[in-house]
Amino acid sequence: MTLQAYSSIVPCDDSQGVPAVNCDFVPIAELENRDTDTIVDVIGVCKSADDVSRITTKTSREVSKRALQLIDTTGKVVTLTLWREEAEKFDGSVNPVVAVKGARLSDFGGRSVSALFSSTVMVNPDLPEAFSLRAWYDQGGYALDSQSLTETRSAGIGAKTNWKMLSEVKNEHLGHGEKADYFSCLATVLYTRKENCLYQACPTEDCNKKVIDQQNGMYRCEKCSREYPNFKYQLILHANLADFGDNQWDENAFDEVFQKANFTTHIFRNRVKLETYNDESRVKVTVMEVQPVDHREFSRRLLSNIRRLSS
Repeated sequence: MTLQAYSSIVPCDDSQGVPAVNCDFVPIAELENRDTDTIVDVIGVCKSADDVSRITTKTSREVSKRALQLIDTTGKVVTLTLWREEAEKFDGSVNPVVAVKGARLSDFGGRSVSALFSSTVMVNPDLPEAFSLRAWYDQGGYALDSQSLTETRSAGIGAKTNWKMLSEVKNEHLGHGEKADYFSCLATVLYTRKENCLYQACPTEDCNKKVIDQQNGMYRCEKCSREYPNFKYQLILHANLADFGDNQWDENAFDEVFQKANFTTHIFRNRVKLETYNDESRVKVTVMEVQPVDHREFSRRLLSNIRRLSS
């Protein structure tokens, strides 16, 4: 923009007639009845918020994300994912009311919603619904025994989770297909083998593949198809897990399991795949996530299974 001698600059006062954002909020409990990938308006009190994390997109760009747990007067909780600047600047320490116009509904891990580029994210908006939620939450809603529509990381007990007993992993030949299989189980750590707990891994941030010493000062990563002059040491834990049906050696359990005593029970999310090394094929089970047992949620799952089997 170029100003000339004949240009005029006139202050533009804010118009008092600008309409407020028009939202058609869907109660969180109703999200279960909506089609996947539809666009919805949601509002709720931020019950908790995860720390910001960074992920790499398919275009090799890093973006920030943060997951929030929203609750409303229906007593249901849904996970809302914020991205980029919205994720970085969000402060959930005071349990604000969060409204999103134009969020995408997905069935990832149950029901969840995600803000889009086109979404409008409002924190403590000047809306009647926000005032009502604020009053409800402060007057006792915070203590409500809520139920999540999204499979939470803390419990690992979602309706969409592929639950298996360890004996079923062998009997159903999981991992023998072209792609790896994933399953969750409730199991107890019987033994942890700490010998050879370090290995030389690919030095890139997002790759933990074991490198091959080329004997020329270079180390090759087969996953990245590249050679590097260095490597990083990566921790690995071999643990023997058991439930009432079988036991299973799992690899790559998270480091916190090193600190746990044997004979403790956790929720394990696992990846199973038939792999061949040195002309020997074996089923490799890798622990992707270890979480404490939420006995209340796990009991609900057992009761649901009992009712289903009895009907």
